[in-house]
Amino acid sequence: MDGQPIYQFIRDSLPGQAQLDEPMKFHTTWRIGGPADVLVEPDSMEGLRLTMDLVQKYNLPLTVIGNGSNILVCDRGIRGVVLKIGDGFSKVTVENNKITAGAGVKLVRLVNAALSKGIGGFEFLAGIPGTVGGAVVMNAGANGAAFCDILEYVFLMDPSGKTIRRSSEELGFDYRMSNLQGASLIVLEAYCLGVSREKKDIQQKIDEMLEKRKNTQPTSSATAGSVFKNPPGTSAGFLIDQAGGKGLRVGDAMVSAVHSNFIVNLGKATAREVLDLIDQVKELVIQRFGTELTLEVKVLGED
Repeated sequence: MDGQPIYQFIRDSLPGQAQLDEPMKFHTTWRIGGPADVLVEPDSMEGLRLTMDLVQKYNLPLTVIGNGSNILVCDRGIRGVVLKIGDGFSKVTVENNKITAGAGVKLVRLVNAALSKGIGGFEFLAGIPGTVGGAVVMNAGANGAAFCDILEYVFLMDPSGKTIRRSSEELGFDYRMSNLQGASLIVLEAYCLGVSREKKDIQQKIDEMLEKRKNTQPTSSATAGSVFKNPPGTSAGFLIDQAGGKGLRVGDAMVSAVHSNFIVNLGKATAREVLDLIDQVKELVIQRFGTELTLEVKVLGED
């Protein structure tokens, strides 16, 4: 069995959980991306294990995504299996100041769960449009805080379907980095620890975070969040702005007029237009400051 029949077999083996030639623009916050050969969103651990069994049996390429908020999928799409960890892994439980959250839990829900129980320490996640799994892998953060600050340990699945536990210290966290990037391990659950705090104080901090985002980021536009990592001692947005990049446009891809480290999709932007714009922005900053910007977003698929 090879090629398209394999993907049809996967679809038939996972009824209601797999789609053939699924446009990835429907699964990314940039609203950009060509088709996945097959996109699987398991509704249970059983569905996930079956997916992994099929991937291993037929030696298929595997790409794992969450909410699609930090990725650029190229216009020819992604070959093999795209595994989306979503609502099937969205359980949240709270005990004392510890929150256990499935990898598919959206960060806004995690923030609200903490708020509802008077648990502080999660406020910095307010407004980040990702999931817990992606936040672990990317060490998502804002305003000087990062996911590693609240993470105690995670449960992961390896390619064989075995579940393993790793502590936060074992994940090699750094700025927007963990050793899970590029690894063949899938985040299942995260165990996070906060601190007791007055609900009104938590709410005030959340409101401040959301207001700051609203005033400084293009929150109503289709973006993937910050495009570049901040260089040491400065911000990518500042460098791009000073280099004259704000408002630069290629097709329907444009450097945001609100925040220069965001590229917005004005409606029908292609991945190629975004990549060309990224190259132009990087060149501007090199010429002006001699600094080479590093991508924060992950580029996936075939250009």
